[in-house]
Amino acid sequence: MKASDLFVKALEAEGVEYIFGIPGEENLDFLDSLVDSSIKLVLTRHEQAAGFMAATYGRLTGKAGVCLSTLGPGATNFVTAAAYAQLGGMPMMMITGQKPIKSSKQGQFQIVDIVAMMEPLTKYTRQLVSGANIPSRVREAFRLAQEEKPGAVHLELPEDIAAEDTTETVVPASLVRRPVAEEKAIRAAVQKIQNARHPLLVVGAGANRKLTCNMLRAFVESFGIPCVTTQMGKGVVDESHSLFLGNAALSSGDFVHRALEEADLIINVGHDVVEKPPFFMHPGGVEVIHVNFFSAAVDPVYFPQVEVVGDIANSFWQINERLEKQDHWDFSKIMEVKRHGDAHLQEGADDDRFPVYPQRLVADVRRAVKDQGIIALDNGVYKIWFARNYKAHAPNTVLLDNALATMGAGLPSALAAKLVYPDRTVTAVCGDGGFMMNSQELETAVRLKLDLVVIILRDNAYGMIKWKQSNMGLTEFGLDYDNPDFVEYANSYGARGHRVGSASELLPLIQRCHDQSGVHVIEVPVDYSENDRILNLEIRELSAAISL
Repeated sequence: MKASDLFVKALEAEGVEYIFGIPGEENLDFLDSLVDSSIKLVLTRHEQAAGFMAATYGRLTGKAGVCLSTLGPGATNFVTAAAYAQLGGMPMMMITGQKPIKSSKQGQFQIVDIVAMMEPLTKYTRQLVSGANIPSRVREAFRLAQEEKPGAVHLELPEDIAAEDTTETVVPASLVRRPVAEEKAIRAAVQKIQNARHPLLVVGAGANRKLTCNMLRAFVESFGIPCVTTQMGKGVVDESHSLFLGNAALSSGDFVHRALEEADLIINVGHDVVEKPPFFMHPGGVEVIHVNFFSAAVDPVYFPQVEVVGDIANSFWQINERLEKQDHWDFSKIMEVKRHGDAHLQEGADDDRFPVYPQRLVADVRRAVKDQGIIALDNGVYKIWFARNYKAHAPNTVLLDNALATMGAGLPSALAAKLVYPDRTVTAVCGDGGFMMNSQELETAVRLKLDLVVIILRDNAYGMIKWKQSNMGLTEFGLDYDNPDFVEYANSYGARGHRVGSASELLPLIQRCHDQSGVHVIEVPVDYSENDRILNLEIRELSAAISL
């Protein structure tokens, strides 16, 4: 068979369902091999968006999402998506084309060393130099992409290698079980927890990558230990639970940080150094148990006293089996902080001012989205509001990026989520800046006949940076722009455009759009003028004033 046929068969053996991307002339043999394949090609309008879709597929399924580009400019467009997947722990494979490597008649036209370019951005990058090594290269790439910590891998398939004949066969995936924590580490952790007076659970990004939620929820339920999540840990524990304290969306000064200060032991599960630390350690201060797939990377503010290294779900199963609830545990002060924090989160949920204020926006999106519904956030100041105020009830129902924190991923991520979960409602929430970076994928969503709601938050500026510029006392400069008429823009793609004219229109409009088929785009004018007053001043003052 052709080497490209073998490549496709190897992808099928890995369970690949979709390939997202834009083929070029160097991919034509590979494209021909896909014609009779079970793999569906999702043609996108930009390679970056294809990479975001593949990464989100990997995030939601645990299986590497696959994206395709041609050589040169197509491949370089994968760079941001590669970093997005690599930092965010999302398994993804990029396949890029290349000119013939055995002979060339075009000199260096469009040729960039893509393998070298991908080296610092991936776990594995190789050029395929023979059809004979395709099976092993594909298997190794998938193994590494999906192994903890998951990330991006890359294979380059030159045009002449794709066309050559081969008699090789696919290398099947082996049965792999993640290592489990050593018993002495479990016993040490249990002893620490039992000896503590105010233990607290902190759930990070790593706990959201695998199906750890059942064991973590059992831990919270059985022992009554309160919990906090990082932004990328949202949903692992149902955030409507009475023991959920909040999300570490701000760097410091929020109510959750006051609760963390009251703890004498933090059980830190799934800690990922790419996220802003939810707490800082100091010599002689709070003790920390590190529970993760891999050991702790120690730095001046993170040096845990006990490390439980192995499969997280199994580690908590072992802890749950050995731990005994203690009468001396006292969560009264921590729960008092929760009471004040919960009260503050309710403020503004029914604010009628227009343009819409963030608190009302988040509250209405939460009211409109069912428990298993998914929201895909782009990047902007509203992400902080959603992280703090939006209660996630299940893992990976709030798709936000707190690793690379790139703009432009919200809409493509929503498309991938809808393909993975066609029976769930999916809502993309994008700032006007982030939306316009990959807005062309509205055509992809319409062509795929997806049922999708896209909320565009219009403030005609790069609002997050404008806020920080103001905080630094600098002159407002260089961050304002104009926008198209988003209603007409959506209609031009065959989607249905809507515009909110008052705060009271938002909730019924989102609900109506979810009840109808097709792609719906809702333009929502937003007012971020109180960000600084609330997020920088009010929260810090209120949390500091709690008497404990």
